[in-house]
Amino acid sequence: MQKIIILDFGSQTTQLIGRRVRELDTFCEILPYNKFPKDDPDVIGVILSGSPYSVHDPEAFKVDLSQFIGRLPVLGICYGAQFISHTLGGKVEKADSREYGRANLQTVDVTNPLFKGFEPNSQVWMSHGDTITAIPDGFQIIGSTKDVRNAAFWCPAEKLSNSKSSNCKSVWAVQFHPEVYHTLQGKQLLKNFVVDICGSNQDWSAASFVDTTVAELKAQLGTDRVILGLSGGVDSSVAAVLLNKAIGKNLTCIFVDHGMLRKNEFQQVMDDYKVLGLNVIGVDASEKFFSDLAGVTDPEQKRKIIGRDFVEVFNAEARKITDARWLAQGTIYPDRIESLNITGKVIKSHHNVGGLPEEMHLQLCEPLKWLFKDEVRRVGRQMGMPEHLITRHPFPGPGLAVRILGDITPEKVRILQDADDIYIRGLREYVDTDGETLYNKVWQAGAILLSTVRSVGVMGDERTYEHPVALRAVTSTDAMTADWAHLPYDFMAKVSNEIINKVRGVNRVCYDISSKPPATIEWE
Repeated sequence: MQKIIILDFGSQTTQLIGRRVRELDTFCEILPYNKFPKDDPDVIGVILSGSPYSVHDPEAFKVDLSQFIGRLPVLGICYGAQFISHTLGGKVEKADSREYGRANLQTVDVTNPLFKGFEPNSQVWMSHGDTITAIPDGFQIIGSTKDVRNAAFWCPAEKLSNSKSSNCKSVWAVQFHPEVYHTLQGKQLLKNFVVDICGSNQDWSAASFVDTTVAELKAQLGTDRVILGLSGGVDSSVAAVLLNKAIGKNLTCIFVDHGMLRKNEFQQVMDDYKVLGLNVIGVDASEKFFSDLAGVTDPEQKRKIIGRDFVEVFNAEARKITDARWLAQGTIYPDRIESLNITGKVIKSHHNVGGLPEEMHLQLCEPLKWLFKDEVRRVGRQMGMPEHLITRHPFPGPGLAVRILGDITPEKVRILQDADDIYIRGLREYVDTDGETLYNKVWQAGAILLSTVRSVGVMGDERTYEHPVALRAVTSTDAMTADWAHLPYDFMAKVSNEIINKVRGVNRVCYDISSKPPATIEWE
């Protein structure tokens, strides 16, 4: 299958490049900057990502460009562009001021294949501290902004130093980020590169992913027994259905109730899995989790304890399946990016990507590990899964434990479950003016209990001193960036009144209007 290789130099938007390429029905692999697959005949082009480093930093990531420049079409983005220039004889210097935010291409060569279809003064997004002050010999400027003369440049194949080959390919570089939303014609630029320049057949789709993945799982797993840790969410559910298509009865699913699921969720999810024909073992381990979390307030520690306990409970069930050789998980790409990026800096631990002990003696199988959430949903629909499972909002692996600020107790979970249930049901029932429910218009929503805070209130003639609840709802396409959802005032008023009137322990409701970045979607 044709593929674009995206070499990751540590940028937080590398995964967005991948997602944009996938939107062009083209398969891509995001690999560490130093892991270019030299002998893969399916590679049709290479994209170099941005980076948190300057090309002049001693620890900056470097790659041998001769592996692919001239052999394949190459597009450098931001740091990728600066690295190309710096390596091939150009000059990269510290900018007088950090070039960050919106800019406009005041001059652009629309005759160049990279800018085909571009409009005059097209808006782009800059984010760099260095700037290219001189491009290498043989390169030509094809785009400039008011402050950045070398905003885009290229080297025609015939002018590359290794152009003696009749199959030599050209190189392009841009100092802006075409993958982000604020570059208004970024998708057009990437389409020009991936489809027109690299020659993608645009034959990657949800249907092809299902066929290919099922075949790969059959080859990988054979007749081995596989255990899948289910969470009730769309990711693990889609992974389960994929595995079930591949190995059928050799799949055993384990659904652990840690006591911090949404209200009545355990039984509802078990019923859903029966409909899907999955072999599922349900385990109520809430007492153990509550005991081990007693008095713990640090968010990262909560995640570590829940991850550890999950493995212990899972191990206890796994030992009963004596011939199991594989552990399957519904890990998707944003989980892996947020847990540990290429710079080695942990943002936060995820329940399903770390802490698996060696004594489990199970090999790991992650059939969705390169997919984004919207792609997972398309795959689920392709396999005919029920729509209410496909549209289910993301839910953190540690559950409500990371939506309760402070220590965890059964009573606090009860309060949050009741408030959250009113909120989520309200989103499902409220039909907006365009005929769509608020639940389907929102990417992710949930309630947060501020259990470390108490506020004064009045109910009847009595003074109350109880907890506030914060409501969170965001819009997004991939969870890497998100904006707060502008919910209707009448909906907010109704939900707030219902929570305060019906949930013992709550006397105030707030709404979180923070976007990601700088905030994250979850509070902890």
